[in-house]
Amino acid sequence: MRSIAAALMSGCVGQAIAFSTAPAAEMAVLPDPAGALSASDVIRQGSRFVPAVGNLPVTAPGQQWVRLRASRDLAASDNPVLVVHKARTSEVHAFLQHGSELLPLRPATEVPAFKGTHDQVFPLPGGVIANASLYLKVMAAGAGWSELRPTISTLSAVLARHDRRSRPIALAFGALTAMAGSALLIWLVLRDRLFGLYAALFFLQGLYLVYLSGEGFDWPGLSLASPLGSHAWNIPAGLSGAVTCLFVRDLLNLRNLWPRIHVIYGWLAAGFVLITLANAAKSIGLGPLVNAVGNGLFLSGTALTIAVSLLAWRRGSRAAGWFLIAWFLLAASTIATTALLLAHASEDAGQALYYFILPGSMALAAVLTALGVADHLRDQRLALMEARRNAQIDPLTGMLNRRSLIQHLDAASVMARARGLPISILFIDLDHFKLINDSFGHQAGDACLRAIMEPIQAELRQSDVVGRWGGEEFVVMLSGADAAAAHPIAERIRQRVQDTVVDGYGAPIRLTCSIGLAASNETGSWGEALIAQADAAVYSAKRAGRNQVAPSAT
Repeated sequence: MRSIAAALMSGCVGQAIAFSTAPAAEMAVLPDPAGALSASDVIRQGSRFVPAVGNLPVTAPGQQWVRLRASRDLAASDNPVLVVHKARTSEVHAFLQHGSELLPLRPATEVPAFKGTHDQVFPLPGGVIANASLYLKVMAAGAGWSELRPTISTLSAVLARHDRRSRPIALAFGALTAMAGSALLIWLVLRDRLFGLYAALFFLQGLYLVYLSGEGFDWPGLSLASPLGSHAWNIPAGLSGAVTCLFVRDLLNLRNLWPRIHVIYGWLAAGFVLITLANAAKSIGLGPLVNAVGNGLFLSGTALTIAVSLLAWRRGSRAAGWFLIAWFLLAASTIATTALLLAHASEDAGQALYYFILPGSMALAAVLTALGVADHLRDQRLALMEARRNAQIDPLTGMLNRRSLIQHLDAASVMARARGLPISILFIDLDHFKLINDSFGHQAGDACLRAIMEPIQAELRQSDVVGRWGGEEFVVMLSGADAAAAHPIAERIRQRVQDTVVDGYGAPIRLTCSIGLAASNETGSWGEALIAQADAAVYSAKRAGRNQVAPSAT
């Protein structure tokens, strides 16, 4: 069909002439046709045609005849065409009057349009003469009549208009599909439900867009949904509402933030699924009720989502901020589109909204929501890192805990043995710590434990590690240091601790410590065995009077 249209495009000037609604004779309908009429019967009943201005008056269901008259001449070189905007369920046959005969016009192509309609294009042979009569035999019912709008134009103008409108739809659908496909691949790897919901949400949004715009009914594969009619976009719209509720719950972490709102979103999702299934009830005349409930559910869900996203954003969730902007754009464009369609506004009146703002807002919403998902994952990663850090750190002193210290020592021992380097361990025990707790209280004891952190760390290199072994005991790992190098470091730490005074708990508290030293180059031990030897050396220091450094026995 497109090849026929392309062949007729040569010499087109792009001028369009529409039927004027001012002269009453331009468009007329034959009331109450009695059965099938022949061409001659239709022409003879010309006086019975009732002038029509604006919408066609329908006096009987089923077959109707419409007469059209051109308002001015249009040469054959312009490739004039009759364009009949109609519902896809309507059947239209066009004829050109030639004397007492009606010559049938063969359609050249069909151009998709919004809300399940399309433009059927009939080439007009021999040009158009002012007041020339054209006839349409129409089989339509209900909304099909309200969508019927015939005009005369040129083939080049019709195809150029279609290309201008179809490109944004195709680009937006491509972007939405690409974003959804990427999220689906990430979900297959990470198994994070949020990515699966993102993929489903924006793929459904893409289907809603291409079927509502009419483009999808002509695309390979998607054209299989043609028999569904309006269900082709109502079903994705309803399902996307359900998926959005589940997506918002996960993105904003409502289960932990606001558990009751989390439950409300679950009920909203169920409501959207039910209203999607209720589309089947439209066939028994419940369409207005289903549409009213669906629109109410959508508006209430939209208002709740905006409010919840705003509150979550104000509580510090950057993901909620991105989604708030995305959802506002998407909801505003969708509501405006729905309002125009319900008002039966012409496509020309809503052209910018239908073909540019709506698809553009959907694509932009997908990008902004992806940023929200990325922020959500960043927050999760930071929380996980913080949890891991908390699992490795002693909460009182901020040093490594015993488990993490052993892990670091084991890894350093493997590396040191491979390189032929020594490791030294300093086992530090605060002197008379029980007496400090008994005399000044446990808060004073905690302050003393925190106070010796600075003197210890002041003597360490970046490669050295310090951790709390338990109670008032600390372990320092000196990488690459033998006993001769470790001993002066231990002495300086001992001296710094001796110079430390803790105030604020009555009389000043003066601290001392005993240090046991064990080096792998002298003991031949590694890992926890090296710590055990340094621990044994501490007892030698205490027996010798405390506040001193004692090497391990070789």
